[in-house]
Amino acid sequence: MTFDEYQKVALTTADNNYEPLIEKTIWVMGIAGEAGEVIEKWKKIVAYKESLISEEDLKDLAKELGDVVWYVAVFAHTLGLSFDKIIDANVAKLSDRKKRNVIRGAGDNR
Repeated sequence: MTFDEYQKVALTTADNNYEPLIEKTIWVMGIAGEAGEVIEKWKKIVAYKESLISEEDLKDLAKELGDVVWYVAVFAHTLGLSFDKIIDANVAKLSDRKKRNVIRGAGDNR
């Protein structure tokens, strides 16, 4: 499945019966909220589980990461952005950073 194919499938599960600005706001807040859930699960692994990741932890993290991807795909669509093009541009940017040996820093600043 390509990213654009995923984006199309994700859209079939989106409730988009909102005014456009509200809809975009809901999706972008969803990205932040789900990313926060990933962080919270990771914090508990590090702080309370001696950094040992159980199979249940992996399932929970995968579920939350999937939710982040879903919100990104739907939000991108509302902006008229192709998920494939977003990913392609990101890979090109990171490849360029690596080539210039600035992968860890502010590599977009030339």
